[in-house]
Amino acid sequence: MKKEKNRNSFSGSLGFVLTAAGSAVGLGNIWRFPYLAAKDGGGLFLVIYLILALTFGFTLLTTEIAIGRKTKQSPLTAYAKLSSRWGFLGIFACLVPVIIMPYYCVIGGWVVKYFLAYLTGGGTAAAEDGYFTGFITGAWQPIVLLIVFLFMVAFIVFRGINKGIESSSKVLMPLLLLLVVGIAFFSLMIHYEDENGVARTGMEGFQIYVIPDLNGMTVKGFFTVLLDAMGQLFFSLSVAMGIMVAYGSYVKDDANLVKSINQIEIFDTAVAFLAGVMIIPAVYTFMGREGMAASGPSLMFVSLPKVFASMGRVGNLVGCLFFAMVLFAAITSAVSVMEAVVSSFMDKFHMTRTKAAAVETAIALVGGVIVCLGYNVLYFEFKLPNGAVAQILDIMDYISNNLLMPLVAIGTCILIGWLLKPQMVIDEVEKSGSRFGRKQLYIVMIRYIAPILLVILLLKSVGILTII
Repeated sequence: MKKEKNRNSFSGSLGFVLTAAGSAVGLGNIWRFPYLAAKDGGGLFLVIYLILALTFGFTLLTTEIAIGRKTKQSPLTAYAKLSSRWGFLGIFACLVPVIIMPYYCVIGGWVVKYFLAYLTGGGTAAAEDGYFTGFITGAWQPIVLLIVFLFMVAFIVFRGINKGIESSSKVLMPLLLLLVVGIAFFSLMIHYEDENGVARTGMEGFQIYVIPDLNGMTVKGFFTVLLDAMGQLFFSLSVAMGIMVAYGSYVKDDANLVKSINQIEIFDTAVAFLAGVMIIPAVYTFMGREGMAASGPSLMFVSLPKVFASMGRVGNLVGCLFFAMVLFAAITSAVSVMEAVVSSFMDKFHMTRTKAAAVETAIALVGGVIVCLGYNVLYFEFKLPNGAVAQILDIMDYISNNLLMPLVAIGTCILIGWLLKPQMVIDEVEKSGSRFGRKQLYIVMIRYIAPILLVILLLKSVGILTII
């Protein structure tokens, strides 16, 4: 008990909300959300995503934060404290950030590369064909920039909850939000006429983004949109990867969880929406509908530099601001991923923060180097169960996101919904005297709807369920 009483905590609700939102607002929001929205009928995806965020996402987010605060433990040990037989769920929950951290830092290094390119006026070169492929297949530069990014993240985690994670979030998140709003506004105002004389505007791209497109929609198509939106919520809310359990363990008992969770939902959904406003109108204006088919790294590191190059002189400045924003988002998310592991090592093995952070930095560094080498000396192609052709990074991403995260979420629903009962979480949420307004919704979601949706998502991810 003495160890738990001496546990660090966030100084207040603002620090917790900004830190949790910083975790949620990451690369998944920026490069995956706009692509899915463009692919899945624009406004239809947005409506389904919003409904799921307020029901499915809210349920998982509330559960994990409540588990963390109730147990005052990190993911590796929290589940075992709730039920000794369910300690394995904590191992899975801790494995997710252990696997994610190395390749997330590799991608963070890619962001550093592009930020520096635009900062030094090299945006035109960054837009050339083969620039991105030439960079990631290089022998040393990706590894050097991986190290740069990793040590920026590790420095924050080494400093602890208040001086490191909370303080950095209070600076980076307002800057990130300012840049997101500014770039989104600029994206709406642009217009362009291509070599064929076809004129397009950012507002036209915005309409494609927000107006539902139901042309050719089938039942299978609707389920695809539903599962895409649900899968995106894992990234958007940082659930099922131990992060919110870890952050919940640092929340004071007198904090209003209901208010904080609502604010995290609003902040994350707003930034996810604005990410689409930033990217879809700009890509549509300069590249047409066919340019909107790109996703992930190809969207951010290939398509968008071409968009910035098409803007003329202002493109280099916009590109610099954009990649600065992406860098802030990547850092805040990577900090949360690392903290989930560091706090687990501290609680399970009774390490000091310095030792636990050093161990996780070493693990991430070795794993990150292997990921970098996966694009040159260790290159191979492997077909995943979902049909995608993968390299090392893709395999790690598939294991963590398509397998472990749904399993952790399903297990959490069973443990809380049926074994320990939802009232445990409800009591924790209402501990400070605040009223849990969505109590009945929570009970129905955690016991019935969420587990069913998660099983469908898992079966779809592993290639078993092919009819939808």
